Amino acid sequence: MNKFQTLTAIAAPFPQKNVDTDFIIRIERCTGTPKDEIGQYAFETARYLPDGADDPAFVLNQPRYRGAQILVCGEFFGTGSSREMAVWAIAGMGIRCLIAPSFGQIFYGNCFQNGLLPIVLPSSAVESLMEQATTGTQFTIDLEKQTVNGRIRFEISVRRKKMLLEGLDELGLTLALEPKIAAFEAADRQRRPWIYP
Repeated sequence: MNKFQTLTAIAAPFPQKNVDTDFIIRIERCTGTPKDEIGQYAFETARYLPDGADDPAFVLNQPRYRGAQILVCGEFFGTGSSREMAVWAIAGMGIRCLIAPSFGQIFYGNCFQNGLLPIVLPSSAVESLMEQATTGTQFTIDLEKQTVNGRIRFEISVRRKKMLLEGLDELGLTLALEPKIAAFEAADRQRRPWIYP
C-alpha cells in the first residue's frame, strides 16, 4: 500500500449526494476484474456514453479535472453495499483523497485499508472547498498536520493516521508488532512454560 503523507493535487467537485457503491462500481465488474484494472470502470454509468466514449458532462472527463487526485464530495458518499471494490475503483482512477460531510461507514473503513484518505468536514467547510474546486485549483492535504490547504483542520484516529503515513493495512500494522509479540512470547514462555508445547 502506498504511503500517504502530503498531497498537492487538483481537486474536482463531486456534489452529488448519496453516492452509493453500486454507482461507483457496477456489481458485474466486481467479479473477474483484476484489482489493478478496476479503475477504468469507476463511475461507469456516468463516465461513459452508451457507445463507450467519454461523456464530456462527467466532471473527471473535463480537461481541467483530468488527473485530479482529490474529490470534494456531497454527503453520504459511499453508502450502500459493503463492496471494497468501490474503493479499489476510485483508487484505480488515481484518486488519493475524498472530502465530504459524511461517508458510508464500511466504505470509510475500506478507504484506510487501501491507502485512500477520507476526510470528514462540516458541511459549511465542504461547501467552501467545493466552490474552490470548481476553478480546477490545487489543494494541499497534509496528513501529519491534519490540514487541508494549511488552514482547515480534520480529525483522524491515531491508528488510521499511522496506517496511512506508513503505508500499512491492518495486517501490515499487526506484522510491524512482530518483534514485540516475539518478546512477549519469550518472556511468557519463561513465566508459564507449562502452557507451551
